[in-house]
Amino acid sequence: MTLSGRRSGILVPLFSVPSDTSWGIGDIGDLRHITAWLASAGQTVLQILPINEMEAGQQSPYSAMSAMAIDPIYLDVSAIPDFVAAGGMAVFSSEERASLERARAAASVQYRPIRALKERALRIAAERFVAEEIRRGTPRAESFNRFLNEQSWWLQDYALFRAIHAHEHEKPWSEWQDGLRRREKAAVADATQSLADEVMFRQYVQWLAQTQWGEARAAANAAGVALFGDLPFMVDTDSADVWSRQDQFLLDASLGVPPDAFSDVGQDWGMPVYRWDAMAADDFGWLRDRTRRNADLYDGYRVDHLVGFYRTYGRPRDGSRPFFTPATELEQIALGETLMRIFSSGGAEIIAEDLGVVPDFVRESLARLGVPGFRVFRWERYWHADGQPFIDPTDYPAVSVATSGTHDTDTMMVWWETALESERYQVRALSTMRRITHDGDVDRDSLLQALMASASQLALLPIQDVFGWRDRINEPATVSESNWTFRLPWPSNRPGEFAHERQAALRVWAEQYGRI
Repeated sequence: MTLSGRRSGILVPLFSVPSDTSWGIGDIGDLRHITAWLASAGQTVLQILPINEMEAGQQSPYSAMSAMAIDPIYLDVSAIPDFVAAGGMAVFSSEERASLERARAAASVQYRPIRALKERALRIAAERFVAEEIRRGTPRAESFNRFLNEQSWWLQDYALFRAIHAHEHEKPWSEWQDGLRRREKAAVADATQSLADEVMFRQYVQWLAQTQWGEARAAANAAGVALFGDLPFMVDTDSADVWSRQDQFLLDASLGVPPDAFSDVGQDWGMPVYRWDAMAADDFGWLRDRTRRNADLYDGYRVDHLVGFYRTYGRPRDGSRPFFTPATELEQIALGETLMRIFSSGGAEIIAEDLGVVPDFVRESLARLGVPGFRVFRWERYWHADGQPFIDPTDYPAVSVATSGTHDTDTMMVWWETALESERYQVRALSTMRRITHDGDVDRDSLLQALMASASQLALLPIQDVFGWRDRINEPATVSESNWTFRLPWPSNRPGEFAHERQAALRVWAEQYGRI
């Protein structure tokens, strides 16, 4: 689906939108509910966070064990024919059913019990699929085999990695026996044969996910809503991608960022650092594959940590001095522009998360390439002018994304309530705000309208800010059970009256500011 011109949309993680029938976490089937709500609100873009498969025990979507696979936790179990045919919920024990009801009733996403229950359901479904479809050579079996052939370019390594990982009791690949750790041909061939059933299970799960996702995307597009994903900058060291391309990563250094607005000491993400020389020697094959995969899944996507694709910040694990790679500005520009052209050529639209400590030359490069960067209202100021006044949203560049915040920031209302009085005065003085408020009384809706009125072709509003909620998605540089667990306060298939009021307001603004 291709959209052009002025548009607006909503940022909401898929995990945040469970319905009455899903299992305590928003799933692929719930996309139809949230996109229907958006379409009625005059919104044409749904931006979600990454859906890449996470390791058991993880809940950050930016910490994945595959850059290609959809996390099985997002499968709509009730829509899997094999699970239904095997008896559905009747096969669960009373204790399992009680666990599911607790997860559904919880105020936040309960990853551990949900993952365990879906794993059990998928095992039951797979057993039935092999017995009743594969062995009989049915049309569904033929569809599965076509999927294996079409997606073998990523699926083969992924499924084998996950099969070995399970066989090794989820130990990281760095702790496997030498032959498998080094991917020696004989060891890989032996594992492929001995773990064939587990490999097929992992392939089956991804076939289900691909099928459901294709149906959900088609429904969203038919409603006039484009699905935008998120391309994480990196995956975990313990991932199928790093295991199968070990020579393309610095495993003795850790990815991070220097000190910025989120942390005075910077951040250490614990992930490997790109070996850009090895990547270039392979013509950036893995990043081209990721581009291809994202275009298979999304109409567009956000490039996470954009600056890292120009210059990557690494911290040696031995504690020696951090470094940027590449080292020089000219090399950084050349690398970044090469990669942006690769992402742009994949068939999906891209937008770039150019926030944090970002050199001026990076944003200048994006402008040359015509790639939209983000304009976060609270940070768009004339920083070198006296008083550092805010930039009026109508002065944002057209090729940009106007927004009130991200999944990593305080919500808009928390920011506004804690802003300095001098900042509040400057916001009230903006010409756009004076036109919107008339009496100068800035509130939630006037802040949202200012972004809808901006010159940016795309206005993207976090769902918390649309409703004026204070709950945040994530607090950077922290590990917390509350991070990445936010849920809507009502089922996505039964929005309350307040949701209908917000829906009507969004449609009015979209019409008023030429975004329909």
